[in-house]
Amino acid sequence: MSQRKGRIGILTAGGDCAGLNAVIAAAVNYGSRLGYEFVGFRRGFEGVLSPMAFQILTHADVRGISHLGGSFLHTTNRGRFGGKKGAGDSNQIPEEILEEARHNLASINVDGLIVIGGDGSLSAALQLAERGVRVIGVPKTIDNDLAATDQTFGFSTALGVAVDALDRVHTTATSHDRVLFVEVMGRHTGWIALKAGLAGGADAILVPEFPFDIDDLVRFLRDRKAEGKGSAVIVVAEGAVVDGKRSYEAGSASEVRFAGVTNRIMHLVEQLAPDEFEMRATVVGHIQRGGTPNARDRNLARAYGVGAIDALERGEDQVMVSLHGQEIITVPMAEAVSRLKAVGQDTLEYSTARKLGVFVH
Repeated sequence: MSQRKGRIGILTAGGDCAGLNAVIAAAVNYGSRLGYEFVGFRRGFEGVLSPMAFQILTHADVRGISHLGGSFLHTTNRGRFGGKKGAGDSNQIPEEILEEARHNLASINVDGLIVIGGDGSLSAALQLAERGVRVIGVPKTIDNDLAATDQTFGFSTALGVAVDALDRVHTTATSHDRVLFVEVMGRHTGWIALKAGLAGGADAILVPEFPFDIDDLVRFLRDRKAEGKGSAVIVVAEGAVVDGKRSYEAGSASEVRFAGVTNRIMHLVEQLAPDEFEMRATVVGHIQRGGTPNARDRNLARAYGVGAIDALERGEDQVMVSLHGQEIITVPMAEAVSRLKAVGQDTLEYSTARKLGVFVH
């Protein structure tokens, strides 16, 4: 057995997604072989704050969890560490909270912290790192919008769920000559909507990166109807910008919640074209986050877990593990959270969809 090298903390922060448990299991199994001891903090950063909530993690504790959805350590995108309110927000954590977290980690001899999260969670982790806590980040978001990595785990599974939903609504759309809207996640970027829409044969794809006027959508639907195509399937990212506006849920002061965009689009279409189209909406919602990770996400998550331990072995700090081609590398955490990866007109799926006559805006 290897000599003990140090105690490493692990936590999952922000929204859940498929593959979290695979990261934890890979890090613990690989790191234990190298001589590290592991502590798992429950409910993200809240487990680091008083009262602390943690458990020692061994091979036995993580056996058989890699194929399970969610996080067996639990997670939260609320709490005293807060959550990123929107793209570009500073998400500044109060100094007394950061100091409490630093003190608590030192009190139980944690030598390094693996934080599994998206841009908001890693922004918070960076602030903790700047106060002396050694931090390694693991990129997690179903939106696949972190620019510093080729792909985030959780995205592939969420994409598959969205494609399955599209495959199912096509038949009812054509059977009833209806316009069916399928709303998927994607607050600031439209990767799920775009890739699912192309794969699932959508007739229109509405993403946050390309604001559109409702007049153009109505014109598109009328042209289809004139061509004898009475049905249409439209994918809508929850952050789509309609007539210059996003749709928010009222009464959520602690975080931005995007909600209601599809209902708003349907209302506007009905105003411009009364009784011309029979419309229905399906919101895929949190089904995209939950359930068993597919093979792609399991393998990527495991590679990230191993990569985090390799970064610790090399003595690195304030870095995020990243997929670059066929390699797991590390990038500065500050760079990783500095910008989002947005859909552009040069994106392969965008240009392909446009050439196939799909309304992409």
